[in-house]
Amino acid sequence: MHIVIVNRWPRFFDGIRWDNELTRYEEFIDHEANRVSYVVDGPGADGVLVDSAKIACQVQVADVNDVAALGAAVREITERVGPVDELIALSEFTLEIAAQVRENLGIPGPTVDEVAVYRDKVRMKQVLDEAGILVPRFDSCVSVEQVRSFAASCGYPLILKPLGGAASIGVRRVDSLAELDAALSTIELADYEVEEFIAGPIYHVDGFADDDSRVTFQAASRYINDCLSFAHGTPLGSVLMGPSPLRTQIEEFSQQIISALGLRRLPFHLEVFITPAGDPVFLEIGGRVGGAEVPHLLYKVFGVNLYEMFLRVLSGAEVPPVPEFVDSSGGWLIMPKSAEVSERVVRAGSMRDQVPIVWRELLPAPGQVLAPGGAYDALHRGRFILLHEDEHVVEAGIRKIIENFDFEAEPL
Repeated sequence: MHIVIVNRWPRFFDGIRWDNELTRYEEFIDHEANRVSYVVDGPGADGVLVDSAKIACQVQVADVNDVAALGAAVREITERVGPVDELIALSEFTLEIAAQVRENLGIPGPTVDEVAVYRDKVRMKQVLDEAGILVPRFDSCVSVEQVRSFAASCGYPLILKPLGGAASIGVRRVDSLAELDAALSTIELADYEVEEFIAGPIYHVDGFADDDSRVTFQAASRYINDCLSFAHGTPLGSVLMGPSPLRTQIEEFSQQIISALGLRRLPFHLEVFITPAGDPVFLEIGGRVGGAEVPHLLYKVFGVNLYEMFLRVLSGAEVPPVPEFVDSSGGWLIMPKSAEVSERVVRAGSMRDQVPIVWRELLPAPGQVLAPGGAYDALHRGRFILLHEDEHVVEAGIRKIIENFDFEAEPL
């Protein structure tokens, strides 16, 4: 089998950062039984640790998410090595690009239409709505007049959301017609959808679906704060749920969604509302491993590496058996840096003494400059992973960090 891996993630070996340490291509794909090639960008080149003698071909491009550049790189690899049997991309932002390249070059694997049910925010809700699963009222943004009409029938607040976004990047809450008009004047309508605002806490489910869309592993967590607030500077965390009727309800809802969407041979990251009436409502889903500290926490608590499961399935190897499920808990927290200005760190105090259940913490050093913005895996003011069998102890630890984190920086 000739496998081409598209990688945009670096790996870190400074003993401090743990980002992407679970994406071990060199371990999870047999580079001797298969011909394995890579397309990388600058950071992605640092994430390929395979002996160069075992790599069939490696091509570096400026941006792996440029469909023309990725297509040209894969054509070059095909000319040098031979036809491609699998084109693998793990990043949320590369899934649709890779699907377009597959279709353009006749490579087997998920098509653009198949990927749309876990990338296109309108398409996924259309499929689930037709299956009778609760989703927010929604519509594509076609024109200013049409969005205004939707708002008049639905009421405020409303959510404007990029069709193919992730991590709440570009998502906007609007609370009035004036805010709506202001927002619509700054976005590309064709790239957005509008949807009803749903009140209630948000939960996420991270798992794996097999060839028959059966969920073979899943772990449900409840967010502390929410992803949209994080984009505006609010700390974000989550806690693994212990056994409860609510967790069972969420897990059953998760299986209904996976079956209705027909997700197969994929990890997934699902987000769900629970309304004040106790009803689960679909928020969105990604056909990839969850971000932030999710994969690291699941691997530590349950011994399940969702990256390993995905890579082994795609390369034709045996899927690692899921360890016997043991109920435990844990959680994570990100104290975000400024979204608007760069800041030079004066002090970032460890929380290990105050919260002994902290397993890992990532703190910037004094003098480091934190550039504004960035995804969950950027260097923020502080990132923490906590471990304890009791979810209430974990949540208390997270809230203690939020209340007592000792951080000082100078705006630049």
